[in-house]
Amino acid sequence: MTQSRNDADVAFIKALAELLNDNDLSELSVKRDYGENDSLNVKVSKLSAQTFVQHVAAAPAPMAAAAPAPASSAKPDLPADPAQHPGAVTSPMVGTAYLAAEPGAANFVSVGQQVSEGDTLMIIEAMKTMNHIPAPRGGIVKRILVTDGNPVEFGAPLMIIE
Repeated sequence: MTQSRNDADVAFIKALAELLNDNDLSELSVKRDYGENDSLNVKVSKLSAQTFVQHVAAAPAPMAAAAPAPASSAKPDLPADPAQHPGAVTSPMVGTAYLAAEPGAANFVSVGQQVSEGDTLMIIEAMKTMNHIPAPRGGIVKRILVTDGNPVEFGAPLMIIE
């Protein structure tokens, strides 16, 4: 990477951080393509009073695996990483997860409940839009991995359906 492109990337990231603050956003993700196997992925998030910036190269080096959780804390029938479970339902977007249609209402689903393909599992609010998350397949809800009102990332495991 040339120094001038590096300077341009730093200026771009600073501009994104300003955009985040000026528009009272909590998170912003951008991918900038420079050509084949060369891009810049930037995620700017506001954490409490700080701004966090993450830069990932397009041709990433292999990431070190996270240390596995102690065996006593994981359920024996679930992998250490719930996203790797074959029944994992992952988030299609970044937003805030809601398990019920409105505060005080019953949750859309609960652990042990039988669901059919297309049933609403939860709502993810993204950019002031309420997005119903349908069950991708029928089965029994084995585990709910998110808490009502908490933020979720794209690809984050939401629940396990078997």
